Amino acid sequence: MRGQARVSGESLSESPAWWRSRAQAHPPVDLKTDQPHSARMYDYYLGGKDNFPADRAAAEQALASFPNARTASHANRAFMARTTRHLAGEAGIRQFLDIGTGIPTSPNLHEVAQSVAPQARVVYADNDPIVLTHARALLTGTAQGATAYLDVDLHDPQRILTAQELHDTLDLTQPVALSVLAIMHFVPDADDPHGLLRQLLDGLPAGSYLTLTHATADHDDGMERLAASYRASGIPAQQRTRAEVLRFFDGLDLLDPGLQIVHRWRPDPDTPPDLTDAQVSFYGAVARKR
Repeated sequence: MRGQARVSGESLSESPAWWRSRAQAHPPVDLKTDQPHSARMYDYYLGGKDNFPADRAAAEQALASFPNARTASHANRAFMARTTRHLAGEAGIRQFLDIGTGIPTSPNLHEVAQSVAPQARVVYADNDPIVLTHARALLTGTAQGATAYLDVDLHDPQRILTAQELHDTLDLTQPVALSVLAIMHFVPDADDPHGLLRQLLDGLPAGSYLTLTHATADHDDGMERLAASYRASGIPAQQRTRAEVLRFFDGLDLLDPGLQIVHRWRPDPDTPPDLTDAQVSFYGAVARKR
């Protein structure tokens, strides 16, 4: 792990050419385009163009198992926007740590947060080469706030929490909103996903928040078939029940309306009224650390 990050703040006043030169200064990365990758498959579901034939083939196999994967992905993105607006607005949070960032797709978390609070500071963390390539060039924010990218693995929480780039951007004595969206279902039980998340939360102060979404087959067993198709493509994947997802929030205070299928968490006028739990099949919630 290279532990690289790019921080933007006052430096955004510099020219776009400066950002291009910063991105070009890094050595090329191996995108492994012959192997399907969950981030690129998710990009395909969202209608993006940052995917390759292997990703599209695997995604189509997954769609054959769970045809609503596109609907679920869009519902998950909408949940991110609603929860981030709430945290930056009503909750007054000015610091965000987004784990498992994925390929940048506008609006990104920092765009949502900084549209509410331009001074918001956001650190993205991921360890995928294609995410790294895009983040270096695209994840820039407002002149009043800051954005940073940390090249690090969720399986190493202490490396995330001790990274100099993280401490250069966020003040961990003040509340932080930790986002873990559509990522923990790629961490099998053997890797202790609940323990990994607990380590991250233990490193954040009281008053911090956790926002989490997770795939489930509680309402459509096609989600289990989808997870099986990911595993067949070499991608660890594990859907979980409501009780298993709820465990991620142990010791935290859930915000109303608690753990819900994501389109039911404080829907706004843009939320399609005819969505069903089976179509979405993602649990999500926001909780506060005491």
